[in-house]
Amino acid sequence: MKLKKSALALMLTGVGFIGLAGYSSVSLATLFTSKACKNAADEILDEAMCVGRTADSLKGADEDYFRDMDYGITKNPEELAKTLAPFVPGITPEEAAKRVAIGRNNWIVWTAGNDRLWDTMSYRSVGTLDFLKSLSNHPSLKFSRSNRWNYLGLVNEPCFEKPAGPRKDRYGLWLDVRSKDCAPDPFENETKYPGVKYGARGKNIPAGSYYGYATGIVGVRLFPNPDFDAEAEKKWDPERYYTDPSYYNNKDLVRPYRVGMACGFCHVGPNPTNPPADPENPKWENLNSNPGAQYFWINRIFSWDADRSSFPYQLFTTSRPGALDTSLISSDYINNPRTMNAVYNLVPRLLNAQKFGEEKLGDGSLNNKQLNDYVPADSPLAGFYKAPDTVFTPRVLKDGADSVGALGALNRVFINIGLFSEEWLTHFNPLIGGKPITPIPIKQSRKNSSYWQANEAQTPDLALFFIAGTRPDYLKNAPGGDKHLSTDAAVLTRGKEVFGERCARCHSSKLPPKAYSFFPNGGVGKDYLKYWDNYWKWTQTDEFKKAIGEIVKKDDFLQDNFLSTDLRVPVTLLETNACSPLATNAIEGNIWNDFSSQSYKNLPSVGKFTVHHPMTGKPWQFDMPGGGRGFTRPASLVSVWSTAPFLLNNSVGDFNPSPAVEDRLQSFDSSIEQMLWPEKRKGNIQYQTANGKLLPGWIDRTYDTSYLRVPSGYLPTLLNKLAGKIEGGKFAGEQGLELGPIPKGTPVNLLTNIDLDQRTGLWNKLTHGVKLLDVLVTLKHDLKKLPKDATDEQAAKVFANAVEPLVNASKCPDYIVNRGHYFGTDYFKEADKEPGLSDADKKALIAFLKTF
Repeated sequence: MKLKKSALALMLTGVGFIGLAGYSSVSLATLFTSKACKNAADEILDEAMCVGRTADSLKGADEDYFRDMDYGITKNPEELAKTLAPFVPGITPEEAAKRVAIGRNNWIVWTAGNDRLWDTMSYRSVGTLDFLKSLSNHPSLKFSRSNRWNYLGLVNEPCFEKPAGPRKDRYGLWLDVRSKDCAPDPFENETKYPGVKYGARGKNIPAGSYYGYATGIVGVRLFPNPDFDAEAEKKWDPERYYTDPSYYNNKDLVRPYRVGMACGFCHVGPNPTNPPADPENPKWENLNSNPGAQYFWINRIFSWDADRSSFPYQLFTTSRPGALDTSLISSDYINNPRTMNAVYNLVPRLLNAQKFGEEKLGDGSLNNKQLNDYVPADSPLAGFYKAPDTVFTPRVLKDGADSVGALGALNRVFINIGLFSEEWLTHFNPLIGGKPITPIPIKQSRKNSSYWQANEAQTPDLALFFIAGTRPDYLKNAPGGDKHLSTDAAVLTRGKEVFGERCARCHSSKLPPKAYSFFPNGGVGKDYLKYWDNYWKWTQTDEFKKAIGEIVKKDDFLQDNFLSTDLRVPVTLLETNACSPLATNAIEGNIWNDFSSQSYKNLPSVGKFTVHHPMTGKPWQFDMPGGGRGFTRPASLVSVWSTAPFLLNNSVGDFNPSPAVEDRLQSFDSSIEQMLWPEKRKGNIQYQTANGKLLPGWIDRTYDTSYLRVPSGYLPTLLNKLAGKIEGGKFAGEQGLELGPIPKGTPVNLLTNIDLDQRTGLWNKLTHGVKLLDVLVTLKHDLKKLPKDATDEQAAKVFANAVEPLVNASKCPDYIVNRGHYFGTDYFKEADKEPGLSDADKKALIAFLKTF
């Protein structure tokens, strides 16, 4: 196996798809800007602005098409107006219904031009990701509308059916067809919502609507591909697209459509209290906009052929259902799957932000839009920003990084799924990295993107929708839910007492008034740990326990309670996996620089954190960097009975693919048991907790021998000379590049977390580079000795020599994914102060949690 250094780097130095290290920064910049439109100042414009479309021509749709969703909140405009009146004084019922409809449409069907990004990613992923196939029903595929929910975890849109064959009106693609007894999709109205006539659109192909065509999957829209000109149309062969690898594994293939993604793709899910009888065929009333895509299989969606011998597929499998790495595209060199957030109780969350959410903005973060830009001065929403630089903000991301205000947090989500990708992709190398990352500037992007401006104009209505439509889902309201709730008053009272003493300090937005005095002016910044430590010590006193006990026992404790403080908790206390709090995308000078506060950037280091060797489990101390990293905000426990499995990556508890009430509770029971009895967690290694006790833990390892394979149709010219015959997988028999074998049992994050973004000074960067080079040289030497049919055992010996250098080069050397959150157990690091709960107390706590 003769491999050059650049090819070895292909296997070792990326996150996401472990992509083409052979691409230079210059060639990548050319790839992403060559087709981009520019103004006279040589600044990149988005496709809409390029052809003269303004934000005013991209207004939010006002049809109340999804009225049956979300408990039918828009069906009672008078009640809706009462809900919104405290925030928008004088709002009429008609205006309330219209604005909430616009906000919900933004969430479910607005894609803001991001179809360009996902088309680009189909090429950058060398065909691993192909959303046009993921939408399809061709007989050669492993999935179709018939099993889409169970296999992919995607929500079938009502009013569609599985096609009997290829669709002539969709260039021969096997896409869902609209039911004849359903009215047309209102968002496809080309007169009211005229598509952007860019490239081939409006010439040999329709321009369509700027909302695209419905696909039969909620949150995904289909757009005519502006690159599908007459020449591309002549070359298009739909049958070969599904069946002939030599045809579809080609960087020059132009598909007739691009696929756009709305926020609802990752957030719409079955209503926990009104689940569909058949999850493959839900009705609109069975769906809510806010629970998160809890059943979403990213490995099967982002790797359409699910090839177990493909290392990218095994990488994606580390994302459990309902979780994904949100820094997948703008790679931070950490494989970091996190759950897709449920959005509950926005009003209590905003009110909590006025007490705990104060942050200072600076530089580019001052350019974020704030709620007071859109509401009257007498609206309570105007109080979440005080000129010139103070914001009161919820912290949506799990590491608390999006700290610039509610609207800024919402807008950042749209960029992360492709808004103004023309500009965004120039600030990093997507998927693989290897190029210095620079911030995307809000001020310039707003000026040069009509979609950006249109999106910002719609987010205030999205916020109103969340104010009105994020109510809790109570088990008592679910079919058969009552029989799972305790009627023993003594048990529930004890559960409340336990919750008050051990949980409320992090998981309640109702606290004793003194709690807020520990964080003067929000407390965020260089002295935050001092403030946090004082608060934490106070929560262990009798004074706190008495005060919180009185609050928890009140009948209205759960009413309007966000059930989280949104405070940043040091990972050294949580002992959960450190990869999320080590994320760097929002630190000073990184891609989300303008979307994180100066307060966040000034946060101190939390100190040393215990991590464990991926092969032996031996503990060692890792120095956690500061500047924003090292913290996790507590999850909200609203409707916690319906949100299992648990922890920030869904690694604790059994996943059940059914959204039925009984099955949700089966997952809850399994998950909460493992949270409160950590010794019952899944394990393939023993590790030592901070208090010295041993527990089973899980390290995500490759479960089959795997390879990185790149067909020659995707190889850049400079790597063509490395191509040879590919021996296995979907590219077997083709010419291309095949790297491996990566032996079964290899810790996945050993290969994905290599730090290529050293920012600790020139000398450290140089020495780090020398260490990486040493790894590459060693592997190159050893791999040369492997026979063509090398076994896992032989390959493992080669990789054994690289384990220590790879651990030392890791940006996140924490490999145990289901560790931590030992509160209430004997494994908690402060068990001497807070002994583990008795089994009876744990069961009482569980009984109380089910009422949330």
